[in-house]
Amino acid sequence: MTRTDDDSWDITEGVGATALGVAWARAQEANSGCPLFKDTYAQRFIDAATARGWQLPPSHMVERIRAISNYAASRTKWFDNFFTTAGANGVVQAVILAAGLDARAWRLPWAHDSVVYEIDQPKVLAFKAQTLTDDSPAARYIAVPIDLRQDWPKALCDAGFDTQEPTAWAAEGLLPYLPAEGQDLLFDRIHALSAPGSRIGVESFGNKFFDPEYLANRRAQLRQMREAAGDDATDAVDVQDLWYIEDRTDVADWLMRHGWRVSTEDAQTLMERFGRPPTAATEDTTPRTTFVEGVRS
Repeated sequence: MTRTDDDSWDITEGVGATALGVAWARAQEANSGCPLFKDTYAQRFIDAATARGWQLPPSHMVERIRAISNYAASRTKWFDNFFTTAGANGVVQAVILAAGLDARAWRLPWAHDSVVYEIDQPKVLAFKAQTLTDDSPAARYIAVPIDLRQDWPKALCDAGFDTQEPTAWAAEGLLPYLPAEGQDLLFDRIHALSAPGSRIGVESFGNKFFDPEYLANRRAQLRQMREAAGDDATDAVDVQDLWYIEDRTDVADWLMRHGWRVSTEDAQTLMERFGRPPTAATEDTTPRTTFVEGVRS
């Protein structure tokens, strides 16, 4: 799939389908010996998509997802902790950017009077609403169906967002799907909407992640997995083809320059802290990301 400035997608295609891959990984965590989190909704999303004709990942992708399952679990746990910590510090307004099939509005223990806004493509949020139609969220939940490349701040405010209240913002698995200029605009908008005391959690993809040699090795590993599994490469989709591989502003530096207090933790350190360190077999497939948390003074 070739990206364009105005492309859109359903849950079973393009960027939308990556949310199903993440949901599949979250569903697998329930079968681990000591799960880092509990997400009873993930498998339901997979079942609903399968009923609509979506096919489970081909065998080579299953192996790839399993290879980075400890990363996916650690990332999920980090963002879970981010939101619960924000709530414990009195932040009861949350915005999940490019929410995909994130079910935190349903499964986390939100503080009293919390409101959770989710922003994503209209078809993605519609699929989520249809799948969870009989379930009640654990906080007041408001879907904001709009592309992040459009005027989402206006749509968010029209939906009831209060710019005078501190907010917990989350950008998980999002930034590679935005062009570099789009990433800068995203943070400009977040900053403009953030009252003092606001918090932000970001999975940051920097120069180490976009290193050409590193990306070439990842692509080669995927090809080897596909060939070893005997999968047909005719319609194979490499997630790298969905990314904007461009030089980017460092997220932590940007936040500090704009007056946010920042802490960072690289992926490997995070995984070790949660008891899920990369193995020798998965070290090369573990994303070279940094988890950034900021608090606006």
